[in-house]
Amino acid sequence: MAPNHQTVLHPSIPALPQSQFSSLMQKELDRKEANLPLTGGIDLSRYEAPEAPEDTLASGKEPAEILHCWQQTLRKAYTASSHLSTRQENLALLEAHGKNAWLIGNSQLEDILRRIEKELQETKEATDAVHKERKMRQETARGELVGLEDAWKRGVSGIIDVELAAEKLRQDILERRRQLSGVQMQ
Repeated sequence: MAPNHQTVLHPSIPALPQSQFSSLMQKELDRKEANLPLTGGIDLSRYEAPEAPEDTLASGKEPAEILHCWQQTLRKAYTASSHLSTRQENLALLEAHGKNAWLIGNSQLEDILRRIEKELQETKEATDAVHKERKMRQETARGELVGLEDAWKRGVSGIIDVELAAEKLRQDILERRRQLSGVQMQ
């Protein structure tokens, strides 16, 4: 096995693409990660029906101020009316053409699904091929590893046998010297 087997991918495995997010997308991902609430966005209150302002002189407002309040209310009402008209047009278009658009969209999604399933199958087959190759290499190397292990055991066993024989010989020599020195002293 190569020394860099943990850092280098198998040749049939494609490298992961680097993900590059725009600054806005990164900001949103950071917000979601921190579990912060959504802020900003579109103010939908301008599409709601506005309340009529107080129009009596008894409210203490100047007539010009009351007129200004009514003008603002009318502008808001016009915005809401335009929104509702556009929405009604869109709903009419959806009713007229929505079925076909929906069917076309479903067909496109089915095509995407088929491509992804095919890619998944190819990836599974490539993974199986990698596993088979790995297993074959391990089985091929198994005999060599067993042989090396047996040779090592025999080598260590031989060294131990030699050391035991050398120690026995040393003991025999010491015993012989003691016997010879005991004979000479008598």
